[in-house]
Amino acid sequence: MKVILASGSPRRRELLEQANIEYTVEPADIEEVTSETLPSKVVEDLSRQKAVAVAANHKGEIVLAADTVVAFEDKILGKPQDEEDAFRMLMDLSGKTHQVYTGVTIVDTNGNINTFSECTEVTMYPNSPEAIKSYIVSGEPMDKAGAYGIQGLGAVLVESIKGDYNNVVGLPLARVYRMLT
Repeated sequence: MKVILASGSPRRRELLEQANIEYTVEPADIEEVTSETLPSKVVEDLSRQKAVAVAANHKGEIVLAADTVVAFEDKILGKPQDEEDAFRMLMDLSGKTHQVYTGVTIVDTNGNINTFSECTEVTMYPNSPEAIKSYIVSGEPMDKAGAYGIQGLGAVLVESIKGDYNNVVGLPLARVYRMLT
């Protein structure tokens, strides 16, 4: 099985390799705009837009697209604008539980479109301002939604998760694998 991954995410590539799924990369060249407001619907809509855009150029091939957001109190937290923004986000999440949503769309060889979302709850340790500042100095949070990466140094901030770990990384791999096979 070979898929076209409509994403430039290195983490998604690593996950597909982990599952021995052959792929080529063709990021969707679209403006990510949605009228949806619920985090689960936002990621479903955006993943669908990406998959449909790439599938238009690849009739008869499998296209996989995904979109991941971090949500806290039903508000989507994007990538931090600067270190101050990262600090604010991580302090807000400290000692609390938030959700990570990934929307996935698979366009099969017949052009059928299947879209779903997965939600994982993440609980952060109560982290001190000093611990958060130390993490920010590493530079890791600056290109991550919610200002942390669970697969990197950010793992030390996380107390527990409820749900699929790989979903937090960027792709609910087991569910995607089952749908592809």
